[in-house]
This record gives sequence, C-alpha cells and structure tokens, in this order.
Amino acid sequence: MGGIVKFTEAASLGMHAMALLAARRNRRLQLGDIAEVLPGSTSHLAKVMQRLVKVGLVESVRGRGGGFVLRRDPSEISMLQVYEAIEGPLDVCECLFSAPACHGDCILGNTLVEASTIVRNRLSRTLLSQLPRFFEKMRAEEDHPAAQNAGEVRAQGSG
Repeated sequence: MGGIVKFTEAASLGMHAMALLAARRNRRLQLGDIAEVLPGSTSHLAKVMQRLVKVGLVESVRGRGGGFVLRRDPSEISMLQVYEAIEGPLDVCECLFSAPACHGDCILGNTLVEASTIVRNRLSRTLLSQLPRFFEKMRAEEDHPAAQNAGEVRAQGSG
C-alpha cells in the first residue's frame, strides 16, 4: 500500500531535536537535555539521534562535556534532509495503492500528488537556521541564568 506523507514519532523527534541543536549552537546537548524538552521515550530519542549521527547531520561526542552538536551550519540543513535521514526518501505520492487500481484516472484526482508535493517542497525550503525561534524562551533563560535564578528566588520569597 502506498500513501501520503506520514510523520512518525521518530521523524518528529528528529526534526525537533535538530531545531533544538540549531537553537543552542553554542553548546553540546546531552541526550537528557534534549529529552527534557521533547516528549517521548529517551530510548527512542537515542535511536533517532544515532540515525542522525550515522548520516552525518549530527556529531556525537562521548565523555565529560560530550553530547550532540550539528556537523554543519544550520543554513545548510533542510528539514527534508532530516526527515529523509529518519524515514527514507520522501516520494511524491500518486496513488494510495502500490499498484494503481484506477488505471490512470485516480478517484482523488491530483489531490495526492498536490499534497505530497506541498509537503516535500515545504520541507526542502525550511532550513534549520529558520527554526531556533521556536526555542527562544529556553535560549533566553540559558543566556541569562542569573535573571532566571532571581525570578525563582522572588517567586519562592513571595509565597
């Protein structure tokens, strides 16, 4: 059976982890750091990160001070590359069946082709460098830990 684009949990974890790495380019992130932000099991996230390492999008550094870091500049990595690293090639879908049953005249018209083309084009045009804004609050807290701590102290003292 063929099908239109499917975003599995693995693909979602991979794309969000890569956006997080782009947002925090100034440091390596350990698996636990990423798992604190993203839902899902740590073991599943570990497998996804290893796929990203295997295809060369991410570097894994072991030991103290280790973690994950992007191997290339975020402006050189598209979300399509990340998706395909996890799921394999994203083909334009022409039929829901692996062997077409409609003999050239699909009951859905061009809907499948149009939908999968839109998704493919959007993923190919979306670069990691465009995504750190989704993690701005975390980055602001990381850049100004004294302000975050002062806010925590005020909140504890006001109760």
